[in-house]
Amino acid sequence: MRPPGQSISRTGGKPIKIDIVVHGRFHGFALGKALLELGHDVVVHTNYPRSVVEEFGIPRKLVRSFLAHGIGTRLSSKLGALQPMAVTEPFFHKLFGRWAARSVRPDSDLIYGFSGVMKELLRSPRCHAGQLRAVVRGSSHIREQARLLEEEERRVGVPIDRPSPWMIAREEKEYLLADCILVLSSFAFNSFVEQGVDRRRLLLNPLGVNLSQFSPEADVIEARVKRVMSGEPLRVLNVGTFSFRKGAADLVHVAQALESKIELRFVGDRPKECQHLLRTSNQYIAFNDRVPEAKLNAAYKDADIFIFPTIEDGFAAVLLQAQASGLPIIATPNSSAPDFLEEGKTGWVVPIRRADLFIQRLEWCDANRAAVASMVKYLGLRKFARTWSDMAHELMDHYYAIAKDLRGSRFSQTR
Repeated sequence: MRPPGQSISRTGGKPIKIDIVVHGRFHGFALGKALLELGHDVVVHTNYPRSVVEEFGIPRKLVRSFLAHGIGTRLSSKLGALQPMAVTEPFFHKLFGRWAARSVRPDSDLIYGFSGVMKELLRSPRCHAGQLRAVVRGSSHIREQARLLEEEERRVGVPIDRPSPWMIAREEKEYLLADCILVLSSFAFNSFVEQGVDRRRLLLNPLGVNLSQFSPEADVIEARVKRVMSGEPLRVLNVGTFSFRKGAADLVHVAQALESKIELRFVGDRPKECQHLLRTSNQYIAFNDRVPEAKLNAAYKDADIFIFPTIEDGFAAVLLQAQASGLPIIATPNSSAPDFLEEGKTGWVVPIRRADLFIQRLEWCDANRAAVASMVKYLGLRKFARTWSDMAHELMDHYYAIAKDLRGSRFSQTR
């Protein structure tokens, strides 16, 4: 990722037809809106209602919705153990994949499809040689993700949600069938290389952030500096999912060890796998339900430091939100943190499963409040600059750079 604030190239090229295939939302809607604003012809294929997608800035006429799939997956999730995942996972992923293969426009120039639901489309005949079919992987390589989560399951002694053998095989087939694989961070990029994927087939295209939602006013920065210097317990924030994958075990350890020095607040979902941990940590962590992204700004405004002890993340959009909000960040390298954090200036990178080092860093923050206040001021003046428009421009830079090869043998063959 380019350092925040560095100019991003704007490769010229005519508008193209882009089909985004996403079973849910992820970053598909935000990217779609940004591509539309660049003048491209974009259609989003999703299982969300058109009315919901429209709220994210994409007109209904540009949305093709497989709503029955969305309803079905939600009902299946609620039924839980009544329906074995070995049955429901293949059924719903294949179902969406077949629908997407029929739904995308035959004359699309770029198909931007999320991994897990692309196999059927990638196996369908290519209608014109210049069509680029890209698989987007929002996490690390699925085998690396499975390895990390299997290790975490052994560490915490609790069954956790991790990729099934069926899904691993399916995604690896998609990686082979795709013309290229888009990843969101250097961590994810390297995980593919380590699994033997040719780096020439990998394209790095990090996420962006909505600056209109997450840029703090001067009085917010001033209030944060005042709080830090007051000697009150530091307000430490974590946003996302309270799960073992996201480092919940280490988060609780940190909260317990620093109970008198920090106020740890969590905002987001709390899945069943962590219910026991949740019950035993209520006295150390202030838990708050998930809120719409448009309302998250309030949580960032009230915080002093952002902590993110994730075990595995392809990017973690909350990291950009936190930095755009002017918060120093402490995060693991298994995310996008190493790509944009300036060590000691905007935050710190700490190894996974090292709660002791997170504790040490927060103790340092408590003992060196003037330094933390200076970081807050630096972040407030600097104004983080990476946006969704930047992501869209970079995606098109990638497309235009390889467009001349699209009619070559590698891209014209149906696999």
